Amino acid sequence: MSRPQLAEARRVRAVELFGRGLSNSDIAQMVGVHAESVRHWRRAWDNGGAQALRRRPAPGRRPKWDEAQVEQVRVALEQGAQAHGFEADLWTLEWVGLVVEQVTAVTLSRATVWRLLTGRLGWSLQRPERRAVERDETEIARWIAYEWPRIKGR
Repeated sequence: MSRPQLAEARRVRAVELFGRGLSNSDIAQMVGVHAESVRHWRRAWDNGGAQALRRRPAPGRRPKWDEAQVEQVRVALEQGAQAHGFEADLWTLEWVGLVVEQVTAVTLSRATVWRLLTGRLGWSLQRPERRAVERDETEIARWIAYEWPRIKGR
């Protein structure tokens, strides 16, 4: 449950408790908020009913593209960087920005690309492990188990 949904659930629970005639401090304790918040909610409920305590959309500028376009970007990125002509299959912010521009015709700054990836797409920063291609885990385990004790024992 997201924070706004949790906050709305608390307000809805408070409305249910208003009907029981409980005090603001009792409701605050039961819901897990400060009594001043409950007083504010009760005033809003008195003036506008339960609808006044419902969650409203976040204020601010509307996103540059809709969910269908975000899904198009997700599908394009999941194909991998090499599918879009890049030499490695690891994404950089610049490369993601170029693909976003190709798919949606919207140019984004690096910071906005980062917010797109971590916010709307739910991706996180991943760094590849630096390991030699020739690395052999079984040989390393054998060396640690047999060779190292032999060398250390001298």
